[in-house]
Amino acid sequence: MKLDNFFSYIQVDGYSVIPKYLQLTHSVLSAIELGRLKKNDTLPSINELSYELEISRDTAEKGYKHLKNLGILGSVPGKGYYVLNEDYHQRLKICLMFNKLSNHKKIIYDAFVDAIGDNVAIDFYIYNNDFSVFKELITTKNEQYSHYVIIPHFLEAGNQEYELLNSIPKNKLILMDKLIPGICGEFGAAYENFEKDIFQALEKALEPLNKYHTLKLVFPENSYFPTEIKKGFSRFCQKYGFIQKIVGNISREPISEGEVFINLMEDDLVTLIERIKTLGLDIGTQVGLISYNETPWKKIILNGITTISTDFQKMGRIAANLILENSRKQVEVPFYLTLRASL
Repeated sequence: MKLDNFFSYIQVDGYSVIPKYLQLTHSVLSAIELGRLKKNDTLPSINELSYELEISRDTAEKGYKHLKNLGILGSVPGKGYYVLNEDYHQRLKICLMFNKLSNHKKIIYDAFVDAIGDNVAIDFYIYNNDFSVFKELITTKNEQYSHYVIIPHFLEAGNQEYELLNSIPKNKLILMDKLIPGICGEFGAAYENFEKDIFQALEKALEPLNKYHTLKLVFPENSYFPTEIKKGFSRFCQKYGFIQKIVGNISREPISEGEVFINLMEDDLVTLIERIKTLGLDIGTQVGLISYNETPWKKIILNGITTISTDFQKMGRIAANLILENSRKQVEVPFYLTLRASL
């Protein structure tokens, strides 16, 4: 086999967050599945691989060694690597797309990868809430994916989001975290019910909340967060008689005794804590604090920050199981209140 043919279908994407040695591994396995690489075919040398794919020699060698450990490649000292076994089939090749990286997104990713198991190729992309980047990834990636697993949060998209998602075969589509109205057909999902979740979580916190008179939801301007969160918050405040306010910018918002702040973003949480401390107010008695999304460090800081959060581990596992069971169920992920000293 000529080397130019090899490099026409063995590629490494510098924009993917999947380690490059695993991208190399998945490309070789796909080439074997498609019959482009046959038993006893000789592969390019480590140096050739490094030069053509613009990766380090260590990365190239790590990819080959990984394939050798899988029993796919053999090697002969002084001659290099060759295809030892072509009887190998990746059951799944998944395009995994997250809107951003964060502590809780890492929990989802780890749970998904652990539950989906071995012998699965995953291409992982981050589109930073940018619909134009998301659209480009969807329309330019022509790999034969078995599934597209997507967290669909965009700053600006309008009707285009469901139109684009409708272009994906529904038997290949799994949505995580959020459902998008307008998608036709049956598809799998592991989702949050944002309006109901915040309402019921605040109901469970009603006893400590009764120490305060005002609830303020820190909902950043021009954010990707679902507006259903604001609806559930407002409905709770109206039912139980709390003064309510939606705060677009926490750095400018007055902070007074008797108020509870519910924040969505980690950066806002840091700003909020700094400002409360500067004012000399005591968190948990004079000012209350509730943070979205449970992460390990919130158990520790300020003797514990009260959180309202979906079960991110379960979300990742549910999405993986939908694929493994070939299911198109739409599963609502549990949402929890964890009371700590900040309330």
